Amino acid sequence: MLIRLGYDMQFDLPAPVSFVAMLHVHPSRAQDLREPDLLQVDPALSLDSYIDSFGNICTRFDAPAGPLRLSNRTLIEDSGDYDTRKFDAVEHPIHDLPSDVLQYLLGSRYCEVDRLSNVALDLFGHLLPGWSRVQAVCDWVHKKVVFGYQYARSTKTALDVFTERQGVCRDYQHLAITFCRALNIPARYATGYLGDIRITLAPAPMDFAAWFEVYLSGRWWTFDARNNTPRIGRVLMAVGRDASDVALTTSFGIANLKNFFVVSDEVPES
Repeated sequence: MLIRLGYDMQFDLPAPVSFVAMLHVHPSRAQDLREPDLLQVDPALSLDSYIDSFGNICTRFDAPAGPLRLSNRTLIEDSGDYDTRKFDAVEHPIHDLPSDVLQYLLGSRYCEVDRLSNVALDLFGHLLPGWSRVQAVCDWVHKKVVFGYQYARSTKTALDVFTERQGVCRDYQHLAITFCRALNIPARYATGYLGDIRITLAPAPMDFAAWFEVYLSGRWWTFDARNNTPRIGRVLMAVGRDASDVALTTSFGIANLKNFFVVSDEVPES
């Protein structure tokens, strides 16, 4: 299947400001692109791209005061399959983990592993290690946390989510990630496109999505504590320890968002 991807972000800048943007499809999906994946900037500016320490494509630029528009429109080929599941996937002893995976066991800005370790062990420590234990974490978070955009705030951590039992999609993932790390299961935050493909349309406008990945049986697997069901057409853009590592745009100064639009739609077969 083909999926039309795109976004349109418009800002008002009261003064010149430097930006870093993570708005490209992740390099792991580059071979699936059927059209160029280009960041369009208006007004036209000099752009410098680089790969960060997590393997994400980043673009930095300096923007003058005034209106700024970031947009893109591309096409990607997707298998059309639901998220892959492997119910017999196993956890690894720490000494068997690749060195670059170890960082995803540690606490981070929004994931206070040390403060939730005892809770995680009480809730999930007695369960059979492996895929089913990670799914139990997702089931618990999905059931206990109430979703609502009115509950969003940029400072909310996993501990806050556990205490308040409210949040948006990133909050669900942060809590699930923290529980997994506390159980010595490497877990990382992921963001990208997740359109309402072959499901009942959500009442809210389309947005970028958050999910998380865990390292089992020698590879990373997709889990989603917010939706808690396999989905079609998930397109990865960036991964990191938590949301602080994968901000879609970071402005080193004031940037007032005036318009935001995202599309991730299946292209009908001709």
